Amino acid sequence: MNTNNTVFKTEGLSKYYNPNRPEEIKALQDINIEIKKGNSTILSGPSGSGKTTLISLLGAIDRPTKGKIFLHDPCLPTGREELSILSDEALALIRRKKIGFIFQDFNLIPRLSAWENVAYPLIPMVYNEKERKERAVALLERLGLGKRINHTPEEMSGGEQQRVSIARALINNPEILIADEPSSNIDAKAIENLISILTGLKEKGMTIIISTHDEVFYPHADIKINLKEGVLINIEQRTQIS
Repeated sequence: MNTNNTVFKTEGLSKYYNPNRPEEIKALQDINIEIKKGNSTILSGPSGSGKTTLISLLGAIDRPTKGKIFLHDPCLPTGREELSILSDEALALIRRKKIGFIFQDFNLIPRLSAWENVAYPLIPMVYNEKERKERAVALLERLGLGKRINHTPEEMSGGEQQRVSIARALINNPEILIADEPSSNIDAKAIENLISILTGLKEKGMTIIISTHDEVFYPHADIKINLKEGVLINIEQRTQIS
């Protein structure tokens, strides 16, 4: 198989909670998928289908119980990394350099302003405060929040908080953007704006993975991966998505 444009590939990927106990939960079972560079991929399914678990594994936040996750990168000596065997420090570095996250509940720090929330991921890096603020403000202005840079989350609408979380996800110029149920806490107008932002990012070559059961995202996807009770049901190509 030609993997030149592959970003993620999983082999027999499974995640169990409380394994080998009476209360064992098989959140994912034997998932085999491939995600291509520059594609918009939807992870679809009802609550409890394993969508959030899968993006946690792809995003190097969690580790599988069984199976493998490969992150492909032409800059690596072997062309790919098996995430499941890397150290916590190596996984943190991958998250910091390659992956941006948009969380369902925004995960903004209440006491920090918009620009401080956006700049927060830069703190462990080489930038001083002036440079961090300049980068954060530039991103917020691009997303239409130039007049909100000093506002705290409670002073902003849900849609504005969503855009702050997008700016934070983009602050490190990631190659991959992962969004978990991004439309669940915003109104229809904010969803329309979100889709416009994501479409623009995809057009610039970013790989986008969205966990959602909201059909409004489906027409914009290249691939739709359907899950149910932790099992892969099928994979739909753009022309098949419904």
